[in-house]
Amino acid sequence: QVQLAESGGGLVQPGGSLRLSCVASGSIFSINAMGWYRQAPGKQRELVATLPNGGTTVYAASVKGRFTLSRDNAKNTVYLQMNSLKPEDTAVYSCSAKIIPRTVPYLPNNYWGQGTQVTVSS
Repeated sequence: QVQLAESGGGLVQPGGSLRLSCVASGSIFSINAMGWYRQAPGKQRELVATLPNGGTTVYAASVKGRFTLSRDNAKNTVYLQMNSLKPEDTAVYSCSAKIIPRTVPYLPNNYWGQGTQVTVSS
């Protein structure tokens, strides 16, 4: 079994910062990509940022310059540093990873965390 566990959400004032973390654990052969999505009330889930192995980070236009995604491959962890937060950043943030598990047939699957609430409000 493969699991993603997120942490770091909460309530922050506009202009503030938060750092989200996501750790992948379980029977993992390799992780091909890790990233973050978010879903605000009444809206569709959208990509925030993603980083594939050996690739470059892709950011949503709405967060570019304010959010920074980083990975610690040794720890199977991805971080999302969120600065200059705005009320429109309020959403449930979910970690996503494309992982090849150590189980037959050793094919990549997309895995999701349970989500963490980020609320930006004064």
